Amino acid sequence: MYTISKETWNTKTMVKVSVLGVISFILMFFDFPLPWLAPTFMKIDISDLPSLIGAFAIGPMAGVIVQFLKNLLNVLIEGTTTAGVGELANFVVGAIFAFTAGIVYHRKKTFNRAVIGLILGTIAMTIVITLANYFVMFPLYAKLMGLEMQVFIDMGKAINKNITDLRSLMLLSVVPFNLLKGILETAITLLIYKRVSPILKK
Repeated sequence: MYTISKETWNTKTMVKVSVLGVISFILMFFDFPLPWLAPTFMKIDISDLPSLIGAFAIGPMAGVIVQFLKNLLNVLIEGTTTAGVGELANFVVGAIFAFTAGIVYHRKKTFNRAVIGLILGTIAMTIVITLANYFVMFPLYAKLMGLEMQVFIDMGKAINKNITDLRSLMLLSVVPFNLLKGILETAITLLIYKRVSPILKK
């Protein structure tokens, strides 16, 4: 089992994690909706990349901390338009993805393990955030914003006529959205990790 030693979390490591957090925050600005797949308030970006790289190069918890720093910076600097619900959802998605991928990779640091970790991370984050959205995030956001749940369902139905309730919104929109996000970030991580990891390991 992966453990964090005191030596792992020295000042130099914390600086690296902090830098990754800042880069992750900056990448959040480069987002775009997938109007053919999900309501426009759901936007895709590649801000999980620094946390995935940190999880591989430093350790699974580094990936989680990068996600925390990213969302904290976003709230402090940009503010929130979702009463914090969007940032919470973003943290949950990214933390599950990075931790799962990192813990698998650190058991045996090979390319195949990295691929397996990223695939499992994609599946894990999709399952967790779908359940979280269904039971917590969407109902909480609707309550805080004074909206009816039907608003979200109608937004989904405008994209896919088969979306008729919250459950079908999750299955036909949220699930494929997160799977696509995971596949995209998996591909980019595998392409760039070996090129940037020496910098973090110095």
